[in-house]
Amino acid sequence: MSTLQRTRLAALQRTAGQQLKASFGGPWWRRSSRILLLLTGFFIGSNLTVHLDNATGARTFSAFFALLACELLVLIRRRYPLLDSLRLGFIYAVVLEAFKVGS
Repeated sequence: MSTLQRTRLAALQRTAGQQLKASFGGPWWRRSSRILLLLTGFFIGSNLTVHLDNATGARTFSAFFALLACELLVLIRRRYPLLDSLRLGFIYAVVLEAFKVGS
């Protein structure tokens, strides 16, 4: 018997734990590839915004190209579900760069 009562918060914690366990479960190569794709997405996202800003000279174009790359990753993820980690790392890097710039 569980020590938690049957509340909505307990159900939310249970489902979040099951999803986290499922995402990090499986063979070692799947876990390591997800982590590598997450870090690769972060690297691409942080470098893409800086280089596009220097190349175009306008932040709006670099934000547009970052949004376009993110939407392409959303379209591709149906065929390759591991690319979802790449997209998450990319979005995290772009948001972090936006906080650094102050926009």
